[in-house]
Amino acid sequence: MMAQATDGRPKGVGARIHELRALRNYSLRELAQRAHVSKSMLSDVERGQRQPSEQVVASVARALAVSVSVLHGQPYIEQLRKDQLDQLITPLSIALDDWGVPPEDGGPPPRSLPELQQAISTVQQLRTVSEYGKLATGLPALLAEISYATLLYPSPGRNRELIHWLQTEAALGAFSVAYKFGYMDLARLSLARMASAAALSGDPCQVAAERMKRAQLSTDGPAMDQGLRLVKQALRDLDDDGTPQTRAVRGGLLLKGVQLNGLLGKADESNACLEEAEGIARDIGETNYYLFVFGPTNVAQHAIASAADRDEHGEALRRAREVHLPEGYSPARAGVYWIDRARSEALTAHPDEALESLVKAREVTPQQTRYHPTTRETVGTLLRARPRPSQELREYALWSGV
Repeated sequence: MMAQATDGRPKGVGARIHELRALRNYSLRELAQRAHVSKSMLSDVERGQRQPSEQVVASVARALAVSVSVLHGQPYIEQLRKDQLDQLITPLSIALDDWGVPPEDGGPPPRSLPELQQAISTVQQLRTVSEYGKLATGLPALLAEISYATLLYPSPGRNRELIHWLQTEAALGAFSVAYKFGYMDLARLSLARMASAAALSGDPCQVAAERMKRAQLSTDGPAMDQGLRLVKQALRDLDDDGTPQTRAVRGGLLLKGVQLNGLLGKADESNACLEEAEGIARDIGETNYYLFVFGPTNVAQHAIASAADRDEHGEALRRAREVHLPEGYSPARAGVYWIDRARSEALTAHPDEALESLVKAREVTPQQTRYHPTTRETVGTLLRARPRPSQELREYALWSGV
């Protein structure tokens, strides 16, 4: 369960900001000046009378020298324990620590490359449907097996590149688990392993993918400028060869630029990235290369999130209502759409619609929705807005750990 504030309301971002401000011995005015936000708005946030935009959360986190995940209350240790998912983290960490170390006494030989390819296809499918518990269960043994297999292909050639390509995907799977559950140090270790494998995969898109995920990780901490530099570097290094695969990855990088520029308050740069991404999406349509869903729908989703991050929830909701998710659309991205839509509905006084959107998110990707920080903040907003919440809202709050 989420901790409670002194007045009995769910303890959210505002209460955590207040606690950390007290620990830093900052006055309300001093923190507001450091974070470049207004004192009155920060006061409303701390008292739970206003849900801050992600841009404000990021600015305050930098001013307090903590990660965004700390303000969101991640990782949700008690909830993970209740779901018996915390026990999956240590084996995953050990497998990443043992990267490149041969098994004791040789051990059983790894499976053939085609069999390992099939195993990675399963990893990709679990990522697609956001089944992070199942993903975490099978990954440690697979990481160890592929790590052993890389030692069997020391000579340059197609097989060596293929095994490192598979290793890159396995490390990306580990990142997905760690990031979604809020274990940022483990997420960073996963990306370090991914980078070393991608460099040997013979696939420049895999190198760009690692940089994209590292830039994504930067949104959690004070190094967003570094994340933006990573995006720009990846765009420079990934030549546009005209293929849909490469253009889709470049489009994904641009969307990461939309997010980072927005969080840094660089509206013009964010809009420029969005406009370029929209052009690519119009040309290539809906794609799912490297499981980086890119196309008109995902571009529209980033426009929604960008407006919400600027606290323009009316505009975000208008855009969200214009989106029609394509048949067969990625469940993970569909879940994020409903979570983002619920946030803006809650903050524009549409509580019933917000709860309906949250229910749809749970139907599409229950595990992702359960551990998503925006879900919890939105549920908290709905609870604070209703002195006597409905039975459905109370049940949803209990399910999500609020």
